[in-house]
Amino acid sequence: MSHITKNAVHCINPDCQRPYPQPWGNKFCNSCGTVLKLIDRYLPLQPLGSGGFAQIYTVWDEKTQTEKVLKVLVEDSPKALELFAQEAEVLIKLHHPGVPRVDADGFFQLNLTNPKPRRLACLVMEKINGQTLEEILEKYPQGCPEDLVLTWLTQAIKILQELHKRQIIHRDIKPSNLMLRIPATTAPSLNQGKTGWEQLVLIDFGGAKQFKPALGRRESSSTRLFSSGYSPPEQITGANVVAATDFYALGRTMIELLTGKYPPNLEDPLTGKLIWRTRVNVNSQLADLLDDMVQEDVRSRPANAAIIQKRLAKITHKSTQPALFSQFQNWTGQALTQTANQYQLFIQALQQALAKFTQAVSKTIVFIAKTILNILQACVVTIWAMLLTGIGACTGAIAGLILARRTTLANQIAEYIFRQLPELVSNNQTTVGTEILVFATAGLGTAWGLTISGCFGQRRRLLVASIMGMISYSFGWLFLQLISSGRLISSVDRGEGLIGVILIAVFLFTLSVGFRSHHIVYAVVAAFGTASFFALLIFLGFPTTVLQFSSQTLWFGLSLTLAFFGLIGVFMSFWYGVSYYLIVPGLRFLGWR
Repeated sequence: MSHITKNAVHCINPDCQRPYPQPWGNKFCNSCGTVLKLIDRYLPLQPLGSGGFAQIYTVWDEKTQTEKVLKVLVEDSPKALELFAQEAEVLIKLHHPGVPRVDADGFFQLNLTNPKPRRLACLVMEKINGQTLEEILEKYPQGCPEDLVLTWLTQAIKILQELHKRQIIHRDIKPSNLMLRIPATTAPSLNQGKTGWEQLVLIDFGGAKQFKPALGRRESSSTRLFSSGYSPPEQITGANVVAATDFYALGRTMIELLTGKYPPNLEDPLTGKLIWRTRVNVNSQLADLLDDMVQEDVRSRPANAAIIQKRLAKITHKSTQPALFSQFQNWTGQALTQTANQYQLFIQALQQALAKFTQAVSKTIVFIAKTILNILQACVVTIWAMLLTGIGACTGAIAGLILARRTTLANQIAEYIFRQLPELVSNNQTTVGTEILVFATAGLGTAWGLTISGCFGQRRRLLVASIMGMISYSFGWLFLQLISSGRLISSVDRGEGLIGVILIAVFLFTLSVGFRSHHIVYAVVAAFGTASFFALLIFLGFPTTVLQFSSQTLWFGLSLTLAFFGLIGVFMSFWYGVSYYLIVPGLRFLGWR
């Protein structure tokens, strides 16, 4: 206690008129009568500030002869007390170097009588000497070095693994809640001795919560809490939170440390995704890991800390170099970094000098250029998907015709349908078998073409899409048989039948495509958009007899049938592009996540 001055202590009563100085050795405050030596152990020395609903002090622990931190809850609401007690319970259970240590008696309540009776909740915890990552980031305006960020990420994942093992979610990870612990031996020289490799500590457990891993949901009494820019969608909307909730906030924190940019400033206004990889030269595997951690869909993020640790181990192993070369590389990297920083400062100064004359014009030009590039990219991607989907649909239909003519599969299918549903169809067995084969294989080809294109942010579930492609197109054929069974239909009826086939087939198929979100929107837009195009074609004279063919029809006579299935794939892909680039971003902008 050589650096502690034994001359005064601080009263922690929030209503005290003269809390400081109180003579050292006094048992009670001279101003309000509040006890000064808390639970006969802790002596408040000086206030450190406030955080949330608490006032924070430095205290002296006479039992351990060390300085500690005291949090005093000054908010009277029951919910604030619940969160405060929850933080205390979590920290008392944890014994990890990455978490502030709290003794078993570190949480207590102090009875006050002046000026009114009340109970003051107190929490004493280990004092962490060091700086937050938010403060460290101020020294790196262009972003922190990759090796430091990788070290911090590795340490943070180990801390979260310990928390999640105890079914605890932190729910408030951000740069200001991550500190670097400076060893006591270097504490006097904090400004000179920091290297960035110190032990990382996760602080502020006021929002921590127990969750039920078996059910994958939080307790019903959980309080809605989030930090703008870091919390994932499920936490903001008050939905169920799981371990991957913490991974999202940690991923955004690490991206901010790498780029020096607040995460919302990196978001694409159309998709909401973070556009950050072009701003910093970083290991592609590390960048892929961070992108996976910040996926909006919780199911697309890593499921647990062990998965992230394995990927980090591979990244660290590949980046390991011989000691001598590593030292030379570090020295070279530091020199290049310093040079780059000086160059960036020069560029920034030049930009500021020219900003008064060119700011408005440059922003307009950049916006127009980005808009044009985005539109061109969207057009190219959509055309690529339309081409592959149309080719896939035609190829599938041709494959179905070949199967019908070269094998007995069509007859077997027809016999089975006539046995099960004899009243459904009135055509001959060969025609029925050929038709359903062509429909099913056309659906399969459509699914393959769309999935192989990989466009529109889909998950590329080839097997699911293939099965549903065959099923949805077969349902379309079944609908056509239902409306035409047992009667002759006019050309108008046949046109309406084709529209119905398209609506059913496209809607059911779209639901199986692995889009990231807004599945109903994609299905409705694609189904009605494609049907509208065909309605226009039929109005302009497109023949409604495109599906009336037999096993004896010549190949050149089937061109309209192939065109029908190919156009379904082309129009459907077009409306997927409209939904992905226009409608869904618009819904996101309006708040529909």
